Amino acid sequence: MACSLVSVLFGSLLSNSLRRNTPPRGRLQNSAAMNRRWWCKSAQLCYRLHRSFSSSPVSHEPFKPTPFLPQRRVVVTGLGMVTPLGCGVETTWKRLIKGESGIRALSLEDLKMSGFDRDTQLYTFDQLTSKVAAIVPCGAEPGEFNEALWLDSKHSKSIARFISYALCAADEALRDANWIPSEQEEKEKTGVSIGGGIGSIGDILDASQLICEKRLRRLSPFFVPRILINMAAGHVSMKYGFQGPNHAAVTACATGANSIGDAARMIQFGDADVMVAGGTEASIDALSIAGFCRSRALATKYNSSPQEASRPFDCDRDGFVIGEGAGVLVLEELEHAEKRGAKIYAELRGYGMSGDAHHITQPHADGRGAILAMSRALKQSGLCPDQVDYVNAHATSTPLGDMVEAHAIKSLFSGHATSGALAFSSTKGAIGHLLGAAGAVEAIFTVLAIHNGIAPLSLNLSTPDPIFKEDFMPLTASKEMQIKAALSNAFGFGGTNAALLFATMS
Repeated sequence: MACSLVSVLFGSLLSNSLRRNTPPRGRLQNSAAMNRRWWCKSAQLCYRLHRSFSSSPVSHEPFKPTPFLPQRRVVVTGLGMVTPLGCGVETTWKRLIKGESGIRALSLEDLKMSGFDRDTQLYTFDQLTSKVAAIVPCGAEPGEFNEALWLDSKHSKSIARFISYALCAADEALRDANWIPSEQEEKEKTGVSIGGGIGSIGDILDASQLICEKRLRRLSPFFVPRILINMAAGHVSMKYGFQGPNHAAVTACATGANSIGDAARMIQFGDADVMVAGGTEASIDALSIAGFCRSRALATKYNSSPQEASRPFDCDRDGFVIGEGAGVLVLEELEHAEKRGAKIYAELRGYGMSGDAHHITQPHADGRGAILAMSRALKQSGLCPDQVDYVNAHATSTPLGDMVEAHAIKSLFSGHATSGALAFSSTKGAIGHLLGAAGAVEAIFTVLAIHNGIAPLSLNLSTPDPIFKEDFMPLTASKEMQIKAALSNAFGFGGTNAALLFATMS
């Protein structure tokens, strides 16, 4: 109203001034000097009027507060995954709780070096100190990832493997949630939040080879779209027509958890009613493995017995096993889910984040970063530490990381942990470390633990780290138990930490 009044007054005064100061038509044409004086007077008047109104208290009235946002609860209504244990939630979960492993020996073909000569391939393979990996099983049989279906589509030229894993997992999650909307309004209120840790390093390696061979004109026009991490979310949104938020977190090994937590907040803030959220990764290639080998992050002692290589919390652990896959959840506003009669797995009650501010790859010895992330998730959830029944630990099988996280869990949960009331495990013993997809896949394991009443085991825990004593011990066998609330941790290079707290609705 004030702005409109200013505009009217300004226009009226300017019009009157122009009428008073405009010289007759003939004189205007015959006198350039008078013309200049007239424009100068008009400009001075406009300047004085502008100064007058801009200094008026009317234009400095504060904006009203932002609209009140009612509390919006977020629930999980759909699950989908592609993992080294198999393609699909049911296949993966059954093998996980049985204690089976998805880790195998690395082969020359796994390095994806078809553009290089045989001698270069053999030399590269020989130089790798770690020769084990957790690879998604491919084929046309049930429980296998069908490459013909997800990589040989009409968009195959622009779809890298990490994107195809996301598409496959998202398809399963949406079908599980029974949410494939056709109405425009529903599509506009459905968003996607799928991140990745690295993207398609294999494509970058192939492109660099073209430079070396002076064949740059043969570089695919789809090179950039294939390597961009946000293209996983982009392809999912394009396939289903989702026009809500389109988001991709890139926070190393915390990516999957951050993508889910960010998506939940988008629902809570009213940006969307439904979010397709998770993480994806496909970095089993020569350059990625070589890079992690050089940083001494990978397991090297168990090349001859691959299924024993990933051993979180065990004294003989010596690094993580690189893995690949994707995990996608359908998150939904509670009333929206109830209104359409959706199946609800659990509620996402808390999301905590923190930064170590310490080292590019190593956590601080006191575990403060992990404690902050978990405690912030607890605070947001409104629950106390002794109300948490299970923790799916990030523990990757590295000597320092596992010990620091165990210390953090013990410090935060105190007597609840040391009494044995808190169950905890790391599922990376079975699937390796899925990098950017790890937080999402393990969040799904946490949700399934609540939904099915089973806490999965830590595989290969033969000689527990000395930090574990008496009842403070990771699960060495899957345990049937009532789980009302559970925490999932995800920590990444750069000191980025995330924790998600899920709880039953009953």
